Amino acid sequence: MWGGRFQRGLLPELERFASSLDLDRELYHFEIQGSVVYARALQKAGIISAAELTAIEQGLQQIRQELQDVTFDFAETDEDIHTAIERRLIELTPAGAALQAGRSRNEQIALDIRLYCRESAQVATAVLATIVDQLAAKAEAHADVPMPGYTHLQRAQIVTVGLHLLAHAEPLLRDMDRFAAAYDAAEKLPLGSGALAGSTLQLARQSMADALGLPRVTENSMDAVADRDFALDLVYACVSTSIHLSRLAEDIVLWASSEFGFVKLADEIATGSSLMPQKKNPDVAELIRGRAGRSLGAFVTLATVLKGLPLTYNRDLQEDKVPVFAAVENVLECGEAAVVLVEHLEFDRDRLAAAAADPMLRATDAAEQLVRGGTPFRQAHEEVGRLVAEGRFVPPWDVETSIAKRGFDVAKRARTVRRKVAGVKL
Repeated sequence: MWGGRFQRGLLPELERFASSLDLDRELYHFEIQGSVVYARALQKAGIISAAELTAIEQGLQQIRQELQDVTFDFAETDEDIHTAIERRLIELTPAGAALQAGRSRNEQIALDIRLYCRESAQVATAVLATIVDQLAAKAEAHADVPMPGYTHLQRAQIVTVGLHLLAHAEPLLRDMDRFAAAYDAAEKLPLGSGALAGSTLQLARQSMADALGLPRVTENSMDAVADRDFALDLVYACVSTSIHLSRLAEDIVLWASSEFGFVKLADEIATGSSLMPQKKNPDVAELIRGRAGRSLGAFVTLATVLKGLPLTYNRDLQEDKVPVFAAVENVLECGEAAVVLVEHLEFDRDRLAAAAADPMLRATDAAEQLVRGGTPFRQAHEEVGRLVAEGRFVPPWDVETSIAKRGFDVAKRARTVRRKVAGVKL
């Protein structure tokens, strides 16, 4: 691969250290897809003949099948998926030696990781849409079921189960927007950038972009091979989603505890204890909560790789795949677990009603009633606080009236949310 510049090969132990094959073989589909498009561009530019193009395309399709069937024979000298495919293509047809004309591995991996990020953003969006739909469906079914709302983990005011569940759906909707932005950020074609300075072959870049379903081409060849901002965008979307799933999981852990008792853990989403026969543990929720750290760690890893690199390509960028793959895999697995968790949530309405009946939850209502009568708020606040301290506080109205006076149409919002995500599918 290095041609005549080197008389001796890299030491075997360093070959193993430098190899990224175990990681980037996951990108083979995108590598072959990009290579087919690039070969066609070479033919249109008159670099290869129509017969050579046909031979290259047939060879690449055979390689794709071998990789799918796990019959591809990797060689010890295959440094990455690019060199493995190139070596095999040359074995299949002499025309394969022409495919790298004007093309660098720098732009190949830049394209592959862009296509991977774009596809991953789509899949993650679909998983989030399913979670949001589940939350909204549960919210609509429990739109008027009262429960305490909390600040500082202390009972604060009356809310409803539906409002609380939608409070977890809303940030996930924002996460869907983040994945959409990551998808858009990856939609540029770097092919034609060469190693860093473009190519004298004058390839039709927009035509290649169109063939790959990419609306734009990169504007600067140096930036094109060095840019991983789109990967940071994707991993950050994973971080944000993991944080929000963790907060949802934390509420479920609390609700399932004996102290709260708001949720009855179905057998399908709980585990037991190896010692204590009475236990039913919210392990799935705890794992979702704990695995948020993986996404955050991936973001820190990727940002650290990128932070001090001079332009343009540096071999450090080989390390971009580890955090990107880890973040995507983690958020998809946690998302799929969250779908099942929410689907099997069963609320204890009696326990919720008893907790929501706490008269102190309506203390703010009493202060606001005084305000409506003309009492300045700070004075009203003090008067109600004194009644509470003296044990003489009586709520101004019942729980149902307290909920009704807030004017939240939880069921309507839940239906709106479900319509919003209805068209998002895998």
